Amino acid sequence: MRWAAAQIAYIVLAGCGVAPQPESNRTVAAYEVPLPSQADREGFVSILRAAATVEGLHVDTARSEDLQAEAKAIPQAESTLRAAVWRGKDDDEPIASAMDGSDHLGQVWITFSKGTDPALNARFQQRIMSQIKERWPSTLSLPIMPTGAIPLPKDLIRTSTGYIVDPKQARRYELKTTSN
Repeated sequence: MRWAAAQIAYIVLAGCGVAPQPESNRTVAAYEVPLPSQADREGFVSILRAAATVEGLHVDTARSEDLQAEAKAIPQAESTLRAAVWRGKDDDEPIASAMDGSDHLGQVWITFSKGTDPALNARFQQRIMSQIKERWPSTLSLPIMPTGAIPLPKDLIRTSTGYIVDPKQARRYELKTTSN
């Protein structure tokens, strides 16, 4: 339960503003994967676990019972999947994180960090994203802000290849706007 609460706090804070973080924790890629069913979520976690094992990493996931209990206690914390890929037996370094939220249930956001070994992180990302995009071809990229955060879902506009920040919200994310 403590791990799940930490994951919620991390996601909430990621959209709130600038917080100093090690360069290795910087988000370098992010995607939205449509996982509407339990079977989809199980397949997704299976892909994560297989790729993690190849690289000597491991995956922790929140139990469905814990997610349901949290949603009952805190409706805005509703989620169908929370998973993290870690380096080190004691969760020494986060490699990737995947979760949905009450404002995008069934649309899991997976983020990848730069890592202390960028080559390993890039290999892992490439390995799983090729499998994920093959199985869920409507996977879309998410924009990463100069701060390393991902915008709130309400501030995004969907395009055919991914999301962009709504120009009306650009200032919120320290983005330059173009004027016509």
